[in-house]
Amino acid sequence: MKSSRLYFIDAIRAFAILMMLQGHFIDTLLAAEFRDPSNVAFRIWQYFRGITAPTFFTISGLIFTYLLMKARAKGDVKERIKKGVVRGFMLIGIGYLLRIPIFRWFTGKFGTYFMVIDVLQCIGLSLLLIVLLYKLVRQNHRTFSILMIFIGTLIFALEPLYRTYSATNIPLFFANYITKANGSIFTIIPWFGYMAYGAFIAFLFQEYLTHPKFRNSIIVGFLAIGLFLVNGSTALLHYIFKFTQVQLIDDIANFNYLFIRLGNVLVIFGIFYALERFLKHPIILKIGQKTLSIYVIHFIVLYGSFTGWGLNRILSKKLDPTQAVFGALIFLVLVSLMAVYRIKANTYVYAKLRTAAHKISLLISKRGI
Repeated sequence: MKSSRLYFIDAIRAFAILMMLQGHFIDTLLAAEFRDPSNVAFRIWQYFRGITAPTFFTISGLIFTYLLMKARAKGDVKERIKKGVVRGFMLIGIGYLLRIPIFRWFTGKFGTYFMVIDVLQCIGLSLLLIVLLYKLVRQNHRTFSILMIFIGTLIFALEPLYRTYSATNIPLFFANYITKANGSIFTIIPWFGYMAYGAFIAFLFQEYLTHPKFRNSIIVGFLAIGLFLVNGSTALLHYIFKFTQVQLIDDIANFNYLFIRLGNVLVIFGIFYALERFLKHPIILKIGQKTLSIYVIHFIVLYGSFTGWGLNRILSKKLDPTQAVFGALIFLVLVSLMAVYRIKANTYVYAKLRTAAHKISLLISKRGI
């Protein structure tokens, strides 16, 4: 019987988090005069930086949903849901915590910037939404998968309608989840769309992983659909608009970044799954399993969480390309080593956060929310 362990998932997570490290480092510290769109190397870097977040969101939706579906087969779905809810609240809490300027607050200077939404809050809320939708369909995997691909496609298709939405009549705390007008880096839409597609892919693995021809079929499917979305989805949308004259379709075609990025993600999935047997090195798997620690450490070092003193304040926009590239390599190696061989304080902090998140989830369940 084939193993149900999907090693390529950890490899993709490792790839995505390392891409994020170098992307944030170079974007934060590279001098403005070297940001030349006509430079081939800079354009390639920009392109690959653009696929990092879609990859991370999609793989997060895949792994969480895959484990959720496996849990039902084992009869411990309630425990997995509980862990998912706790994880969701913990990620949201860490996301806010990283932006709290503690020392500034001590001086009596308060602001609203700590309420902006970043990747952790979006993933945390997405996990809670997946759990909610999974329970709404009564854990029916096929129905759930159809719902997920429908939601993902709907979110992407309606992007022109909410692209410039400012949520002016909504309290700032909630508005930041649905608009970038106040400084949020990520918003729940469209990013939950990638989580939803990841959840659909999880169904395919859960349902067909043990079938003899599944591996080759899913690899070909990833590559074929991915390459079509990258190279042909815009042309298809223009073709559909030509016959329907629906303005929304034309608007999507003229700014078709969501489906193209999804295509990039699927191509990456296909390549990594095809090469899975070469990607089982313990270090690669360990980095893929430590993405939260890596994210937290890099945020503190680069952006100066809590203290306000990070590399961005010391070296912001001062490095030339050679310095930025070598600095990024050193940065990702050191941060990864710190996360993989992290001090025990991290374990203590995460334990406290998990306890707090668990209490919140219990409170919500008791109130029937």
